[in-house]
Amino acid sequence: MIRRPDVLPALAAATAALFLLTACGGDDKSPDAKDKIAGADTGEKKPATPTAGPAGGAGRPEISLPADLTYSFEWSETGDKDKDAVLSDSRQFIKAVDMAIAEQDALHGAYRFYSEGEAAASSQKFIQEFVDYKDRITGAKRYYDAKVQIDGDGTAGFVYCEDQNKAYNKSLKTGKTSVTPASDDNYVLYNSRLRVNKQGVWVTEKLTSERGNAACRP
Repeated sequence: MIRRPDVLPALAAATAALFLLTACGGDDKSPDAKDKIAGADTGEKKPATPTAGPAGGAGRPEISLPADLTYSFEWSETGDKDKDAVLSDSRQFIKAVDMAIAEQDALHGAYRFYSEGEAAASSQKFIQEFVDYKDRITGAKRYYDAKVQIDGDGTAGFVYCEDQNKAYNKSLKTGKTSVTPASDDNYVLYNSRLRVNKQGVWVTEKLTSERGNAACRP
C-alpha cells in the first residue's frame, strides 16, 4: 500500500452511483496560506515539455518515471474515439502525478496539464505530503475495471479501480522501501469527472477515491 500521513483523501465515502458524479470532496484540511493551489492562475505554472499526443494533436508533457515504478493498465480500447481518449489522458494524468512525486515538485507542469480545479488542487496537496516526508512511490501499480460515460456537454464520467498491493513508499533520505502487507484497503475505487478542453485534451476536474471498496476487491 502507498501510505502517507493522511491516506489519499477518503473523498468518496458514498459512491453508490458510479457515474454522473456531480460533487467531490478533498482533504478536509485547508492548505496553509503560503501554499499555492494548482489550477489557480498564479503565473508560475511550470511549462510542460511538449511532445506529440493522441487527441487533437495537442502537445503533451513527456512523462519520465523511475525504473522501479511500473504500471499495468488493464483498460481495453473501446473503439469509441472519445472514450479511448479519456482512457489515454487519464492514464497520463495518473503517471504525471507520480512523476511530480518522484521529482518532489508539487507544482509540476505535467499533472497540471491534465487536471484543473478541484482535481488539480487535491493532487497538489497529495504530492506535497510526499515532498514533506521526502518519499516517493516504488513497486507496481495495477489499474482495471474502467468504465467511461461520455455526456453531450463535453464532459465524461470515469470510474476505475487500482490495486496497490505491490506499490510502496520509498524514502529518498534513506533509500529504504516500506513494504506493507496485502490488505483489502489496497484496493481503491476512483470516480472522476473530466472535460475536453479546446486543445482536445480530457482534463480531470473532479476526482474522488474510496479505499477497500468491494467493487474493486477480487
